[in-house]
Amino acid sequence: MSTRLAADVGGTNTRMALYDSSSNEFRALATFTNRDYKNFEDVIAQWLGDLKEQAPVQACIAIAAIPSDDKISMTNMDWSFSCKDIAARFGFTDFRWINDFEGNALALPYLTEADSDTIQAGVGSDRGKFAILGPGTGLGGATVETIAQTSHVCACEPGYTSLAPANDLEMEIVRNLLGRYTQVYAELLVSGPGLLRLYKTLVDITDSSCNAATPAQVSQLALSREDETAVLALNTFCALLGSVAGDFCLSTGSYGGLYLAGGIVPTMVPFLRESEFQQRFCDKGAMSGHLKRIPVYAITTAHPGLIGAAHAPIR
Repeated sequence: MSTRLAADVGGTNTRMALYDSSSNEFRALATFTNRDYKNFEDVIAQWLGDLKEQAPVQACIAIAAIPSDDKISMTNMDWSFSCKDIAARFGFTDFRWINDFEGNALALPYLTEADSDTIQAGVGSDRGKFAILGPGTGLGGATVETIAQTSHVCACEPGYTSLAPANDLEMEIVRNLLGRYTQVYAELLVSGPGLLRLYKTLVDITDSSCNAATPAQVSQLALSREDETAVLALNTFCALLGSVAGDFCLSTGSYGGLYLAGGIVPTMVPFLRESEFQQRFCDKGAMSGHLKRIPVYAITTAHPGLIGAAHAPIR
């Protein structure tokens, strides 16, 4: 039982691999586009059908869903399934599922210095609670705290917390969105789809040309400085991410450090450093000095969720 199926199931893609604990390596790594499959079981069947070695009997999946018992219903996908049914169908004698950001949190002890970039040096600490926050298809988060040499992880839903504007432009953005949404919550703007939504809203406000149809195109135009509205959108995105991140650390008591994860952040670390992210992260009244002491890192390794799923204890 040295191998297990490790999976990281997001709102857009699913990544699967065979993790071998005896050699500490991943094999048969594959990425699947979720919309190409009717359900999650079809993805597992595809991966197992392509596997060129003995199928594992142990599995752990990190998935974008609210923690529950047997029945899983994804937050940003229309997939739902029973863990017991999946284990029975595919012959998994040991099976566990965790929230996708629990997977990111469980990966932290196994990351090296090369797997992250420093955004705010802080004072550094190996003690206390750590926070993990990340914009992707949604905005996920978790906390992790080591007690008696055991990691205690808690999945959170920062994406659905309220988003407060901090300047005139952000107030105008919120007013514009309230014509279409009953509430402006964090994930509405601080996520991949949120970046595109932010860009299109700014196009309307500034009466400029719309040159992007996807979040990736907005990022590309902003990073290359080819589109002023895209630059403004990404700057605003970073500022809002800083505000949300500061709130998240304070509300969860995560003073040991903050790790930024997700599919967006690794592509824009230099831009993030130059943006208002750090200012907005720390700009919390009487707590500002305290937040300046919190180290902030961007996880840059490709598959932290898989690493967490590979090392998560199977209960």
